[in-house]
Amino acid sequence: MSGTRCQALYPFSGERHQQGLRFAAGELITVLQVPDGGWWEGQKEDGLRGWFPASYVQLLEQKPRKAAPQAGEDTLNSHLPPGWQSYMSPQGRRYYVNTFTNETTWERPSSVPGTPKSPVSQKSSAVNGYYISGSPVHQLDSGHMSLRKATGDTQINCVTFPHPDVMPEQQLLKPSEWSYCDYFWADKKDSQGNNTVSGFEILLQKQLKGKQMQKEMAEFVRERIKIEEEYAKNLSKLSQNSLAAQEEGTLGEAWAQLKKSLADEAEVHLKFSSKLQSEVEKPLLNFRENFKKDMKKCDHHIADLRKHLASRYTAVEKARKALTERQKDLEMKTQQLEVKLSNKTEEEIKKARRKSTQAGDDLMRCVDLYNQAQSKWFEEMVTTTLELERLEVERVEMIRQHLCQYTQLRHETDMFNQSTVELVDQLLRKVDPAKDRELWVKEHKTGDIRPVDMEI
Repeated sequence: MSGTRCQALYPFSGERHQQGLRFAAGELITVLQVPDGGWWEGQKEDGLRGWFPASYVQLLEQKPRKAAPQAGEDTLNSHLPPGWQSYMSPQGRRYYVNTFTNETTWERPSSVPGTPKSPVSQKSSAVNGYYISGSPVHQLDSGHMSLRKATGDTQINCVTFPHPDVMPEQQLLKPSEWSYCDYFWADKKDSQGNNTVSGFEILLQKQLKGKQMQKEMAEFVRERIKIEEEYAKNLSKLSQNSLAAQEEGTLGEAWAQLKKSLADEAEVHLKFSSKLQSEVEKPLLNFRENFKKDMKKCDHHIADLRKHLASRYTAVEKARKALTERQKDLEMKTQQLEVKLSNKTEEEIKKARRKSTQAGDDLMRCVDLYNQAQSKWFEEMVTTTLELERLEVERVEMIRQHLCQYTQLRHETDMFNQSTVELVDQLLRKVDPAKDRELWVKEHKTGDIRPVDMEI
């Protein structure tokens, strides 16, 4: 796959890897190395190279290289009308900007003068130096703009999701697997149907449940060790019993050997209990403690990002409210000017217009900060859920190996009917974390519609 080109589906900061490659959504990357583990090495068009998660990109089909378009032409090698420029959005979608009027459209303007453009699905206009898009813009007196929320989006726990009716088709990050990072974005009702529970909380609870399972398994093995120790103790005591010690001849020798065999059997069971403790019980408990630290780290990290996202959303709502108040004040003063002309009223209008413009700028900045926080949260959600998957697979494999060690030790004692653990061996060989995850995700998934940037 080396040399294959891919396109970034989502922005990546590069902070999750010592040699991470930072890129924005839509950037093209040439793949250099594809080792196991989910991380690829690639190089951007500006020459920078580094490592990135494979789930963040989409491979492109190999096509014959075409000559670069001449200046003044867009990617379709067709001339645009005067004043129009073609650009690529961070999501990899082409749009067009009129440099004279600052009008922005997804539809390609006609190159034939006088021909209207195709129906526009989304427009942008420049207000106070910022581009706004996604919702109607109302014209007020003196050329001022009124801004409102985009009606096509919905808010869930301070995260902006597209409305299902207008949502474009989204590709899964790991389409061939039932991966956590694809099915736990939205929130859902709890088991009583009252409060909402975030998708990440459901993932976290599964991990904590797995941690508790490890503790209970270790306790089970501990009880098994006690039984072995007690059994060995009783066998050893019985081997020293003096009953029938007076028997003579060859029968006496056989009887003495029988009692000695009890001592040998006791030693075997003591060794078995000792190995159970060192090779099964202790590793289970140690693994659980490390697992507990990893879970706490993931929980705190995502919780902090969620709080940061919520604070950014609150700031947006506050700025939106301030803008509405300033606009009402401006509209009221403008109406007063129509009733009674005076220099004082004109000064108040200018002052109100400045405040309204400042409030619009503040709202733009708050929305931008919110989108940055949501992008960071999205990136960390993906990488953290992939880490949870890795930990879950590691936990199941670790327990499977130690249960296999348990049955192996049982075989080595050779003191019982082997058929009692043969079925256990067969089932342990069929343990499949991927299949388990598929069944669990199908039952507990909360939603695969991923967040989008907030629009004004």
